[in-house]
Amino acid sequence: MDEKTKELIAVGASVAAHCQPCRTYHVAKAKEPGIGENEIREAIAVGHRVEKGAMAAMKQFSAAIFDAGVTPASECCPGGKAKGNNKCCG
Repeated sequence: MDEKTKELIAVGASVAAHCQPCRTYHVAKAKEPGIGENEIREAIAVGHRVEKGAMAAMKQFSAAIFDAGVTPASECCPGGKAKGNNKCCG
């Protein structure tokens, strides 16, 4: 994989990971080999789409936790067993 592709991936991944210092670093590194503003903007947009998809998936995952019969860790007994349903937390 060439350096241009790696840096564009790193820009998008930095955005999706909410890592502001990473995004700043990788945008600067992307400019070194001559990657243009439009390509960097596109990589940022892809990162935001990944971020949006991950947030939607986590919302569904979190909502389904009670449907699956798993008790949240905050309700666990010290022995690692959930109160009431005797299923292990985590």
